[in-house]
Amino acid sequence: MIRIIKNLISISAVAFLLYIFTFYIDGEMGIILLSFMISAPVFSLVFVIYSLNRIKVSFDCDGYVKKGGKLEITVTVEKNNSLPFALVDIKPYVSEVFGKDVKTYRLSMLNEHKKNFTFTVDAVTGGNGEISIDTVYSCGFLGFIRLKAKTQLPAPKSVGVIPEIPEIKASSQLFRTIADVVMTSDDDEDNDTSMMFSTNTTVGYEHREYVAGDPLKRVNWKLSTKRGKLMVRLDESASTVQPEFLLDLYRNSALKIEDSVIKEEKLLVSVFGLLSLMVRQGIACGFTYYSPTGEIITESVDNPDYPMQLLLKVLSVKVVPDRRIDILPESSSACACVVSTTDTGGNFTAITDKIENHENTSILSISPEMPAPSDIPLWYLDENNSFIMV
Repeated sequence: MIRIIKNLISISAVAFLLYIFTFYIDGEMGIILLSFMISAPVFSLVFVIYSLNRIKVSFDCDGYVKKGGKLEITVTVEKNNSLPFALVDIKPYVSEVFGKDVKTYRLSMLNEHKKNFTFTVDAVTGGNGEISIDTVYSCGFLGFIRLKAKTQLPAPKSVGVIPEIPEIKASSQLFRTIADVVMTSDDDEDNDTSMMFSTNTTVGYEHREYVAGDPLKRVNWKLSTKRGKLMVRLDESASTVQPEFLLDLYRNSALKIEDSVIKEEKLLVSVFGLLSLMVRQGIACGFTYYSPTGEIITESVDNPDYPMQLLLKVLSVKVVPDRRIDILPESSSACACVVSTTDTGGNFTAITDKIENHENTSILSISPEMPAPSDIPLWYLDENNSFIMV
């Protein structure tokens, strides 16, 4: 509406000047100018209509950027004919994890078949973001004529904004609670293995010495300490002594997206800070999350370098509003479980109800204001990078 009003004001001003020039200054020249001002828009409109489906727009940018950095986007505009159309208006779109001060760009394509421009946006919040081209307009006659192009717009591109993951201290109470459960589970498995050895003449069937290439998730740390060398399990029961992490990036569609992305960043910082600490301390973990294809998958994290790689995978997945994570059957009997969520309300208890051992389950949320939905302890990461139980 504002644009229409401005155009009307501009056209009225031009018409007034033509009237003054024609009737009070030079009538002959005024008639020539008046003819031009009538014919030029007509011809310009013809070219604008002709070019509506003859404009091709594409763009390219990196798939990841660190929080606080700048993402550079290059937009390319092409026309598939030799007729002149002077102006193209392009309005990019960036999602809420980026700074929103994105303007409309106007290109002159009069004598060129291909042209590009580059702009940058600030990465302000960690999480999954999106870059796209919102609208493309073909313009003519000094920008007064402006019609939306019929060309197919390029597909949006997912961009992950990488937050700074804090280094959590091993003295953290939440870590010590989970580690104690893991060590206890190791003791129980040692006892079970000893009983099997008493009736099995093939000593060492359940364990052997570690060799390069063995997954760390199968290392029996308790037995390794006793023997002074790394020992790995040969049976499938190793997964039962791995703590399980569930990532519930729940985005309530009733809330503002700007508020939701801030909550999601806080949760990612908390859960990956804890996960990194667990693996650095030699405790392999399972991690359940939504894959880019929309499937719920669980990955084993047993390498200190892998949490960052896993974070990049999570950042590549678009958050779907009102979608909860679900625990897989094989993970429901883990020795310990950490359910990380941005929202403990609504149907959150449908997740925890499927966990067999509530005694060794913890909820990791984003603030002390989050209500605890059950008798399961709720934790959050404070400003000093310490986990506090609510």
